[in-house]
Amino acid sequence: MRRLLSALALGASTMLAAQTAIAQTAAPEAPAAPAAAPQSFESPIQNGKGEPIGKIVIRDGASSLVMRVTIQPGGLPPGWHGIHFHAVGDCSDTEKFEKSKAHVNHDQSKHGLLNAEGPDEGDLPNVFANADGSVNAEVSSETPLTGEGALKDGDGSALIIHANEDDHSTQPIGGAGARIACAVIK
Repeated sequence: MRRLLSALALGASTMLAAQTAIAQTAAPEAPAAPAAAPQSFESPIQNGKGEPIGKIVIRDGASSLVMRVTIQPGGLPPGWHGIHFHAVGDCSDTEKFEKSKAHVNHDQSKHGLLNAEGPDEGDLPNVFANADGSVNAEVSSETPLTGEGALKDGDGSALIIHANEDDHSTQPIGGAGARIACAVIK
């Protein structure tokens, strides 16, 4: 009788263990942790006199950066303007904004969104200034705000707005002309 009870107890415990294992494998997985909220950054845009004319707002997600460019009426000459990320976050030389150096370009690509050997990491689509000189635009870039190859590196970066539109292929800056506005990204 004891052997029978021991056998029944062993069988019951084996069955319970099997049911628990099945229940654990069939149980739904715990929901994945929500993705981290995009990082945000905001900076004023200044003209060649050092006056604020607008702002940039950058949101950086897992695979893309989205930047809004807002410029008040009278901020820019009407028409298309090339915009680029430049390698140094310095807009202190307001007459030419040359302290911002050349484009962000870690892998030494050629300039131009339409260039077969490009684009470089500083290349962005043009923005359009309305008849009153205002701009409300949103552009995206694969260049991250933080992390490896980021805009917010040791010396920061700058958004430069040029006098003319960028043709997205001519070297070195697509014929975009003089630097007329700047925003520091640090």
